[in-house]
Amino acid sequence: MQLTALDWAVVALYFLFNLAIGWYYKARAGKNIGEFFLSGRNVPWWLAGTSMVATTFAADTPLAVTGMVAKYGIAGNWLWWNFVASGMMTVFLYARLWRRSGVMTDIEFAEIRYSGKAAAFLRGFRALYLGIPINCIVLGWVNLAMVKILMLILGVGKGQALLLVMCLIAITSYISTLSGLWGVLVTDVFQFIIKMGMVIVLAFAAVHAVGGIDALKIKLLAMDQARGVATGSHGSALSFVPDLDSAWMPMITFFVYISLNWWATWYPGAEPGGGGFVAQRMFCAKDEKHSLLATLWFNIAHYGIRPWPWILTALASMVLYPNLADPETGYIKVMIDHLPPSLRGLMVAAFAAAYMSTIATQLNWGASYLVNDVYRRFIDKDAGQTALVRVSQIATVVLSIISAVATFYMDSVAGAWKLLIVTGAGTGGVLLLRWYWWRINAWSEISAMISAFIVSVYLQSAAGLDSDKPADFAWIMIITVGVTTAAWLAATLLTAPESTEVLVSFYKRTRPSTAGWGPVAKLAPEVKPSAGGFANLVDWVCGCIMIYGMLFGAGKLLLKDYAMGALMIAIGLLAGAVIYWDLSRRGWSVVVD
Repeated sequence: MQLTALDWAVVALYFLFNLAIGWYYKARAGKNIGEFFLSGRNVPWWLAGTSMVATTFAADTPLAVTGMVAKYGIAGNWLWWNFVASGMMTVFLYARLWRRSGVMTDIEFAEIRYSGKAAAFLRGFRALYLGIPINCIVLGWVNLAMVKILMLILGVGKGQALLLVMCLIAITSYISTLSGLWGVLVTDVFQFIIKMGMVIVLAFAAVHAVGGIDALKIKLLAMDQARGVATGSHGSALSFVPDLDSAWMPMITFFVYISLNWWATWYPGAEPGGGGFVAQRMFCAKDEKHSLLATLWFNIAHYGIRPWPWILTALASMVLYPNLADPETGYIKVMIDHLPPSLRGLMVAAFAAAYMSTIATQLNWGASYLVNDVYRRFIDKDAGQTALVRVSQIATVVLSIISAVATFYMDSVAGAWKLLIVTGAGTGGVLLLRWYWWRINAWSEISAMISAFIVSVYLQSAAGLDSDKPADFAWIMIITVGVTTAAWLAATLLTAPESTEVLVSFYKRTRPSTAGWGPVAKLAPEVKPSAGGFANLVDWVCGCIMIYGMLFGAGKLLLKDYAMGALMIAIGLLAGAVIYWDLSRRGWSVVVD
C-alpha cells in the first residue's frame, strides 16, 4: 500500500499524542504503586470500561474474526460469543465483590481468602505463571499479528516487520513505564476512538466494493450453494447459528460452547468471575457502582456493538478474494485495495492503536503481578513506594524484552491459543464458587490447576484427541471439566477448611451472600451481607438477553431484515430496562438487607 508524506505525518501525530499523554501523567504515576497500577482507585466507569474494550480490540482481532467468518460464516463467531454469559455473570455477581475486596491484583486474593503456606504458594506460583509465560504468549501472538499486518501494508519482509514491531514495543513500554495505568487508560480511549472509527469506515468501503448489502447477500448465497454442492454442507455464511450437522461445529461442540466452555475455562479477558486486566479495571474504579457499570459497559460494547464492522468486512472479503490461502489476510487486502487513499494514514494509525492498547495493558497488568505478588510479597516486604515504582518500571521493561524474544520463537498464533485453552480448562468452577462457599480452601484451587493440566495433556497426547477437531475438543472439555471438578471437590472435602479467623475476616471484608457462608455468618452477626441474590441472577439472565438482542438485532438490521432486527433490538432494550429498574430500586452499589 502506497503511503504519502501526509499519511506518515498522520501516523507521527498519533505517536506524539500518545507520548504527550504519557508525559502528562508522569508525576501522578510516580507517587506510589497504587497510582502506578490502580490510578489511585479513582477511575470513572466509562474510562475503565472503554479501556477494557480497547484492550480486547488487538491488532489480531479483526484478522481472527475474518478467518472465522471465511471458514464458518457469521456463526463462526460463537467461538467467542459464548462468553457473553461469563461476562454478564462478572457484572452482576462479582464486580461489586471484587471492588469491595480492596486488593491490588486478583492474585493477591489468594491470601485474603486462604491462609498458610498453601495460600502463599498459590499466590506466588500464579503471579509468576500468569505474569511471565502466559502473559508473554499473549504478547507474542499480538506481535505476530502485527508482523503480518505490517508485511502486507508496507510491503516489507518479515525481518523488517519484526524490527518495526520491536520499535512499537519500545514506544509502548516507554509510555507504560512513564505514566502507569493513568496513561494506559487515557491512551486506550483515544486509541479506541481511532480504531473503531476506521473499522467502520473500512466496512462501508468493503460493502460498497461488492455493490452494496443486497449484492453481498446474493453473491454469498451463490457461494453457499456452490460450496454445499461440493461438500455436502447445507450451512449458510449468513446464518447466525451454526448448522449442527456441520463438520466444524457439530451439535456436541455447540452444546459444549453454550453450556460448559463459558464458565469452566479460564482464558485471558474472559476469566470466570473476572480476573486479569478486567479485575484490574474493577479495582481501579471509584466505587462498587463504577465497578459494576464499567464491566457492564465493557460487555455491551465488546459483544453488542463492536463485532459488525469486522463481520461485514469479512463477508465482503469472501466475495472479493474467494481463494485466499490465508483467509485472515482478506481483511488487510480489503484495506489495501478499497480504502480511500486519503484515509490510509489513519488506518495505519488505527492498527498501531489496536496493537498498542493491548500491549500497554498486558505490560502494566503483568508488572503488577511481579511487583505486588512476588517482589513486595516474597523479596522485599519493607520496600518504600519510590523503590516499588522503580521496580514496577523495570518489570515493565523486562516483560517487553521477554515478549519480543518470545515472538521470534512462536510459530503460530493458533498454537498459542490452543496452549492457553488447554492450561485453563476445568478450573472455572472453583474460581466462581470460592466467593460463595466458605468450605473452599487453597487446596481446592491448587488441585483444580494440577488436575486440569494433567487430564487435558493426557487426552491430547496418550489418548490421541486433537483440540483442533471440533468433536475432539468437545470431549476434551467434557472429560477435563468432569475429572477436574471431581478432583477439587474431593480435595476440598478431604482437607481442613481455612481457619475461622481468615474466613471471618474475608466475610467482613467482602460481605458475600449468607447462602454459602452460614456457619461463618453466625460468627459475625454485626455484618450486613449482600442481599438480592435471586435479583442478581435475574439481572444476569436479562443481561445476556440484552447483549444477544443487540448483537443479533444490529446484524439483522444491517442485512436488511428490518422486522426481525427491530424485534430483537426491542427485546434487548426491554431486558436492559428491567436491569435499570432493578438496580435503581435496590441500589447500584452496596446492596444490604
